[in-house]
Amino acid sequence: MKAQLQVIVRPFSLPLYNNAPPSFPLLRPLLSSHLSSSRSTTKQKFSVSMATCMDTSQLSQEPNRSTIDDHAYDYVKTCRPSFSDHVSCIPFNKNHTKTMHTRGVINNHDNRDRDDQDLWLKMLDEARSDVEQEPILSNYYFTSILSHKSLESALANLLSIKLSISSLPEGTLYDIFIGVLVEDQETLVRAVKADLRAVKERDPACISYVHCLLNFKGFLACQAHRIGHKLWSQGRKVLALLIQNRVSEVFAVDIHPGAKMGSGILFDHATGVVIGETAVIGDNVSILHNVTLGGTGKESGDRHPKIGDGVLIGAGTCILGNIRIGEGAKIGAGSVVLKDVPARTTAVGNPARLVGGKENPTRLDKIPSFTMDQTSHIHECYGTFGSDCGSSVLEAESSVSEAEHQNP
Repeated sequence: MKAQLQVIVRPFSLPLYNNAPPSFPLLRPLLSSHLSSSRSTTKQKFSVSMATCMDTSQLSQEPNRSTIDDHAYDYVKTCRPSFSDHVSCIPFNKNHTKTMHTRGVINNHDNRDRDDQDLWLKMLDEARSDVEQEPILSNYYFTSILSHKSLESALANLLSIKLSISSLPEGTLYDIFIGVLVEDQETLVRAVKADLRAVKERDPACISYVHCLLNFKGFLACQAHRIGHKLWSQGRKVLALLIQNRVSEVFAVDIHPGAKMGSGILFDHATGVVIGETAVIGDNVSILHNVTLGGTGKESGDRHPKIGDGVLIGAGTCILGNIRIGEGAKIGAGSVVLKDVPARTTAVGNPARLVGGKENPTRLDKIPSFTMDQTSHIHECYGTFGSDCGSSVLEAESSVSEAEHQNP
């Protein structure tokens, strides 16, 4: 009987269905009884590293239920003995509208809560679809996505694996990360989900939410920073700086934990991004690789840029000093920005200048961080406003020539 069962379940390994049997209606009673008989063995197997909360009552009571609603009963909750107070063994199903936490966190299930839950269910569906296409990845997807009850649990697990070292094991990091995420679900976790949506909507290379979570280091670096910033604000600065260092080493993204970020942030490619301590980034901002939001010297205090909502910052850009980039502005690739940029304008060049001129700059009618249009300023600079751009270059060359004559 056991050999027959294994052949039927493949290509997935049997532990993948410890919680939810596959959608074979005729085999549900058989699988349910098999799970019941092996429950004691399963508990003993996972007693050291994790505990698994299972409920097969829905399957046993409704053996002929349609497979369409199977995903509504799929849940697996992994927890660590050292952090058991954050675990709920309440099954998720279509009739269960409230999730209870032992810490007394009560969720008011408004539209945003339903959207957030739908996002996680969508990610579970994407993970199952990926496993169907690539069965060889079944164990990887199970440990990374399918064995977790929530996005925050999966995220904490993934970050702890990537950032751990021998002297800072992943179990310790997991407890830290999940503690921060569970404690601040209202703002931090909502920001994580907004970032997920931002990447999926703005980056054409992102094929799914699961793809973003597992493979986009810009997204992971941003979420690690959110956790580090929370620790920084709680006064745990040594731990926050350690996380910053590990993120810099692993993802090549260096964000000081004191920097503040809104939600809906996209770090596209992200390699080489450097953001200083007193920088502030608004909502729905898109930043490409090799961008620096830095200071201008050794001065202390408030010394880094302030980025408004909806700003697009092109690759290789340096924005230096305590200056403000207005809402909906666009900074062209390779620019060096040393002065304030008004809202809904385009700045490009080294040093950066406004397209259309300082007196009457061209105003953008769309939010650049959403459109991700990085080249329109070039056409305008060498087209309609070519004389302005040309005069700026000539003025700069004239100033350099004049300085050389005065100081031979």
